[in-house]
Parts: sequence; structure tokens; C-alpha cells
Amino acid sequence: MSQSIEVLNLRTQRDFQYVLKMETQMKGLKAKFRQIEDDRKTLMTKHFQELKEKMDELLPLIPVLEQYKTDAKLITQFKEEIRNLSAVLTGIQEEIGAYDYEELHQRVLSLETRLRDCMKKLTCGKLMKITGPITVKTSGTRFGAWMTDPLASEKNNRVWYMDSYTNNKIVREYKSIADFVSGAESRTYNLPFKWAGTNHVVYNGSLYFNKYQSNIIIKYSFDMGRVLAQRSLEYAGFHNVYPYTWGGFSDIDLMADEIGLWAVYATNQNAGNIVISQLNQDTLEVMKSWNTGYPKRSAGESFMICGTLYVTNSHLTGAKVYYSYSTKTSTYEYTDIPFHNQYFHISMLDYNARDRALYAWNNGHQVLFNVTLFHIIKTEDDT
Repeated sequence: MSQSIEVLNLRTQRDFQYVLKMETQMKGLKAKFRQIEDDRKTLMTKHFQELKEKMDELLPLIPVLEQYKTDAKLITQFKEEIRNLSAVLTGIQEEIGAYDYEELHQRVLSLETRLRDCMKKLTCGKLMKITGPITVKTSGTRFGAWMTDPLASEKNNRVWYMDSYTNNKIVREYKSIADFVSGAESRTYNLPFKWAGTNHVVYNGSLYFNKYQSNIIIKYSFDMGRVLAQRSLEYAGFHNVYPYTWGGFSDIDLMADEIGLWAVYATNQNAGNIVISQLNQDTLEVMKSWNTGYPKRSAGESFMICGTLYVTNSHLTGAKVYYSYSTKTSTYEYTDIPFHNQYFHISMLDYNARDRALYAWNNGHQVLFNVTLFHIIKTEDDT
């Protein structure tokens, strides 16, 4: 790199000297031309025209001269940066040279292990505040769902888009949020069944949704393009028997958090109150259920964070998180966490553990809410 810069520098300096000479000649010629112009009546028209043509030929060299001046300065800056960078690299090389590569590699692995152990001590948090929203896009009908996969890698930022709460089975995929905003679809999936509601979730590469006019949950693999599992959610109300306050066949709400996959619904056996079930992501079997005392039809929306269900009291303006139920302690509490329902009607509200954000469908607007969690650091004595 330094050699290339030096060659370029030599060429530039040579051309620069040439242009400097031309600049001197041009200045002299220009002065002479002005003198001739003042007394042009005494000169022959032919001589005057020749001088003018010569001047016209030289005029384009002025911007070339300016460019060479700029390039010369740039070359000087490059040389200085190369010298500085070489000094830095030499210092790094001397420092690294003190260690064997394998030793350095082991130190990095040890540091990574310690960092992961430290992160594990940062347990799930309790919801304290909701801020926003940030409007990502305005599209579709008043009702719908959009989501990303909380278990996807950092480089995988695919977005899935499902417009409407019924009469549809087309899922649109985008490679990134930017593509989603610009409308550049990467793929379209035609599901084998229509969905009910807007409470779907993408988890570990598969879409989980409620089959229309049933309490059957479907697991559909995007990579394989087929259904991997389906199972009836026993006793769960469906088809607007126990929906959220806005209706829309929102009886069964599928969601995911740091712990796993969940279903939120209501049953006659629990008097229409919310039931929380943890699901096996492969078989869709219910591993454990919790009966709450909160009426499903009085809930605007709900979402899980760290094994705690948070329930809003409305889908309209003035909505707030009003109730929470911890599956860890099997206890509930009434809360008062307001959030800004900017477009007046929310038909989907889901937490994404990777992004630590709430994805929402707000009256034809796809928006994001930020959440503030209160974390507790575990000690060695904690179980």
C-alpha cells in the first residue's frame, strides 16, 4: 500500500510541476492578452484571432491545475495516515508477538465463557415501562400481524407479514426490516389452512397459528414448506367464543418468550377466564397449564415476558397493562403500566425476546414499542 502511494505521489508531483509551469505561462499570456485587448484596434485581426484561440486552448487547464493541487494535498494526507497506521500495526505486532497464538486463542475462549456465565446471572426481568411507539410501516387492513423469529441468529432478520384476521392463508416474507419497509418481498407462502385471529408467532423457524373455525394449533415449517404438527387445544374456546375485546376470532393467542412457547385462551371449565399453557414446540402438547381469574373477553391483548403474562385492559385509546400473572409463583397482581395507543386500535401485541420489544399492529400501522425491564442479578445462593 505504501509503495502504491509512493508511485502515485511521484507521478502526481511530476505532473504538478508541469502544470505549475503552464500556470505561469498562462498568467503571462493572460496579461499580454489584456494588453492586446486594450489596443486591439492597432493590431491585425489575424494576429488577434490566433492569440484568442491559443487562450481558449489553455483555459481548460485551469480546473486540471486545481485538481492536481487537491490531489497533491490528498497524497500528503495519505502518506501521513500510512505512517500513523504503520506505527499502530507495529505496536500491535510487538504486543501480540509476546504471546503464542494458541495461548491467545485460549484466553479468548476463556473470556467468552466467563462472559456467558455472567450473562446467565442476568435473570428475566419484570416489566416496568413501555415507551414508543416507533412506526415502521403503514400497510394492510386494520387487522393483522407481523413478526420476526426471536430464536433467529443475529444475521437473520427476516420479517413475516400476515394481513387480516380471517379468510387468508398468504404469508409474505421479507429478508430484513429495510426490505419490509420498501415492500421488497423475498418469498410468499400459501398455507394449507386459513388462520383465525392475528395472534400467530414465528418460533425457531416455524409458524404457529390457530386453524380457522377450530381450536387446532398448526406448526408450519418455512424451510420445509409443510405442516410439521397439529393438535387440538383441549377445551379452548374458538371462533369468537372467548376473544379479546376487539373480537376478530382472537380466542387463542400463541406467543413466545425467553422460556418457550405459550398458548393463552379461555375455557368453559375456567368460567371464561384466561388459561395459560406452556407448549412443547415440537409436538404442541400442553406441558403445564395455569388458570387465572381474569376474564378473557375483558382483555385487550396480552403478551409473555420471562414466564409472566401481561394483560391490557383495552384495545382502544387509554389502554394500559392492567394485570399480570407469574407462572413461576402462580400469583397475580394488578398493574398500571400505560402505553401510547397512537392509532387508536390495537389488534396484535406480541413480545420478541431477541429484540426486547413489543411488535404491534395498530390500526393498519406496524409499530414497535420499547420495554424497560427490572433485572435481578442471581447470586450463588439463589436456586
